Amino acid sequence: MENEVKLVAGAMVTLALATSAMVAAPFLQLKDVPPPAGLKPYTALELRGREVYISNGCIACHTQQPSATGAGRADAQRGWGRPSVAADYFYDRPTMLGTMRTGPDLFNVGDRIPSDDWHYGHLYQPRAYVPASTMPAYPFLFEAIVAVEVAPGQYTVPLPATAVPPGKKIVPTEDAKALVAYLRSLRRKYDAAEPQDAAQAKAQASAIRVADMKGDADASQ
Repeated sequence: MENEVKLVAGAMVTLALATSAMVAAPFLQLKDVPPPAGLKPYTALELRGREVYISNGCIACHTQQPSATGAGRADAQRGWGRPSVAADYFYDRPTMLGTMRTGPDLFNVGDRIPSDDWHYGHLYQPRAYVPASTMPAYPFLFEAIVAVEVAPGQYTVPLPATAVPPGKKIVPTEDAKALVAYLRSLRRKYDAAEPQDAAQAKAQASAIRVADMKGDADASQ
């Protein structure tokens, strides 16, 4: 009976320690991170554009999370912007981190390419702008209107001549306008310094690693 009590007590202690290390401690580290001062909420049009982005599977080929290392070189050297931090996604529900880069990261595409004309044309026919692109075309986000029926002042996409159907003009639909508005909203060049406690935690962890390495070196002598 005494051994059974010890066994049960030992199991309970082990479970309590495991729960504390794997559940309680991480939970206590979670905090509400306020949005950076330069980050603005999405407008109604941009939110609609996010839905178009999701419904067309853009997240399958594009990430929105530049890193410090990238795939072989720092993403900043690619012109994709600084490494992202948690606060950058304050208004994103859900986040669009992505898992694959068949195409470039879009975290800062609104800064890299601020032209509406380019985005519309690229969505309509990517290979008219990037010949080697594997991105699918999205002509269903546009209307092809007979050129003579275009109303005065109506916006038409200034496509290369080879990409325009003969005698037609290409006009973006409301979904295309929303999607481009969302892409243009992806601007993350504001200051996003880490909270002080996070920086201190990193410094402490680094100091501990240095102390451990020194201790190992002393022990080996």
